[in-house]
This record gives sequence, C-alpha cells and structure tokens, in this order.
Amino acid sequence: MVKKEIEIQLPTKYGNFASSIYKDREGKEHILMVHEKTKLNDAVILRIHSECLTGDLFHSLRCDCGDQLHESLKIIGENGGILIYLRQEGRGIGLTQKYFAYKIQDAGYDTVEANEKLGFPSDLRTFKPAAYILKDIGINKVRILTNNPQKIKELKDNNIEVLQRIPLLIQSNEHNDLYLNTKQEKMGHLLNV
Repeated sequence: MVKKEIEIQLPTKYGNFASSIYKDREGKEHILMVHEKTKLNDAVILRIHSECLTGDLFHSLRCDCGDQLHESLKIIGENGGILIYLRQEGRGIGLTQKYFAYKIQDAGYDTVEANEKLGFPSDLRTFKPAAYILKDIGINKVRILTNNPQKIKELKDNNIEVLQRIPLLIQSNEHNDLYLNTKQEKMGHLLNV
C-alpha cells in the first residue's frame, strides 16, 4: 500500500507535470509525474523507473538507466503520460551496495554475479507500489515503456491491464555492453543487443 503525501505543479523541459510524493509502508518516497497532456480515461503511456543516481543524475555510461529515463520523458512530453519513479536504487540493494557491486564488476564479473557475490539476488525490486499508485489515480489500463517483462507481470498480477509494451531502444556503448547482455540473457529483458 502507498499513501499520497503531497502534490505540486512541476514545470520541466519535457512540459508541465502534476508531481506527487507517495510513501510506502517502508517509508520510501516514490514520485508520480502526470504530464499535462495526459488523458486519464485513456490507456495512458506509463514509464515505471527505478532510481539510478549514477545513470539518472550523473549520466553514467555503465548502464542504460539515465538514457531510458530521458527517452521516456521525451515520449511522455510529446504524447502525454505518466512516470512513476520508484526509490529502489541499485535494483533494490541501495547506493552503497551498488557501489560495492560496481567494484566487483570492475574485477570482471557481470551485474548478476556481482549482486550474488554480495549476498543479494539479482533483483530485489518490486513494482507493486507503482500498481498501487495507478489504482489511487484511477488508472487500470496502460501502454508501458519498458524492456523488462517483470514490470508487465507485476502490473497484471495487480489488476492493471497492459495493452501494449513500447520498447525503449537505447544505444549501447563500450561501458555497458556486458551489462545489457546480462540483462537480456540472465534477467529476461527484451533487448536486441
């Protein structure tokens, strides 16, 4: 479950958004961004994005997170839609542990192996808070911007109808080739790498 704490108007380079903070049972604060062009009675375009400080803010080349976030915001800005920003850094292991995982990756391990060496599963995230937020604003049909089939599964498991998956086609680079291959081969992401 989640509880809406506050809503503000947030102008961005992608357009104007109604932005809300939702707090979950663990005290994590998730962010809902609804673009002003969005028609809530339609099957809205949706991006569920898990926090990635290094990619989203610093534009790290080790992952594709920042590129996915900004491509999604561009699409939402042009067409209307919703972004739900979930505070689950490092696929749920937190920022410090993510840095430890990066250090292990620097020694030649992939992202899944690094998490496992630290004693974590490959992915600790849950997308249930996103489903709860969608229900809170009356959304039950979406067209989702994702390459991750787990997001689709969890939405469907929580009675959100996914009418379309819109792939995010992000260009790989020499720093994230192994990461993207691992996401495809070991985590089932729908990529063409």
